[in-house]
Amino acid sequence: MRYLQITGLLLINESAGDTRRSPGFSGVDWLFNDARRAAKAHNYAREPYFRQSPRVRIQIKTGATMSTAAPDPALIDDLVTANHILFLEGVVDGYGHISARHDKDPQRFVLSRSIAPATVTAADMLEYNVADGQPIDPQGRKSYLERFIHSEIYRTRPDVMSVVHSHSVAVIPFGITKAKLMPVCHMSGFLGFSTPVYEIRDESGPDTNMLVQNNKQGAALARVLDKSNFALMRGHGSVAVGGSIKQAVYRAIYAEVNARIQVEAMKLGDITFLTPGEAAGSSKANDDTTERPWALWKQRVAESRANK
Repeated sequence: MRYLQITGLLLINESAGDTRRSPGFSGVDWLFNDARRAAKAHNYAREPYFRQSPRVRIQIKTGATMSTAAPDPALIDDLVTANHILFLEGVVDGYGHISARHDKDPQRFVLSRSIAPATVTAADMLEYNVADGQPIDPQGRKSYLERFIHSEIYRTRPDVMSVVHSHSVAVIPFGITKAKLMPVCHMSGFLGFSTPVYEIRDESGPDTNMLVQNNKQGAALARVLDKSNFALMRGHGSVAVGGSIKQAVYRAIYAEVNARIQVEAMKLGDITFLTPGEAAGSSKANDDTTERPWALWKQRVAESRANK
């Protein structure tokens, strides 16, 4: 039996139990000598079980499946809208990004090419492998350097369907001081009782450019985030995650709101934070109503587009 690793697939030559190289077998050319056979192999790879012929069996070997199904257009539309919402709400500016897990292949995610969020369109979307954070078909387009924030969180958190990375101004002070970002009102119960802080020096030393630009750094951030919904990045920004695009956007926006309220309250005296029970209860209540603010934010996006 002969094994040949090709683009995430394990090809097994099963010719009558012959373990020798079959006559005429020429590796990639033997299977992929025309577009029809390549498409056939892709279809095999999409199945959750083995598809067999008398000579070749194709098996999923890595997490990077070769699904050719495009993401739902509604997912892409929401992702474009989310980019524009985050800009209008002051969470992102020329920098920052939001992604969504592929709705047909959980081992892929969708993220715009490297451009400012306010300028993102459906045509800018690229698909990436969760396993390594690499674009599947970039077509010469540049990717965000920090796409590994997204890939490593998706890899370690199967419950996460969307990730927001931003440098929103109000939250950054909580990553560079001893003050802890904690929920001060019912709109930010998702923060839990304490917000974790990612320190890039712990994993990469004191001389980085502060960017999460490889799998190792992304994995370290994902470990700090752990099961939380939000994490700070010292001297950099933050990451918010959610079970949907709408939930992740909500959390990114209201983390910024909470930070502004908390800073103002600190000027007045001691703060009464939400208890863990209050945080959990209010978070659940708000999770059931995310459509309400989403509709408002989406309307603002539509009005902004109409005024251009």
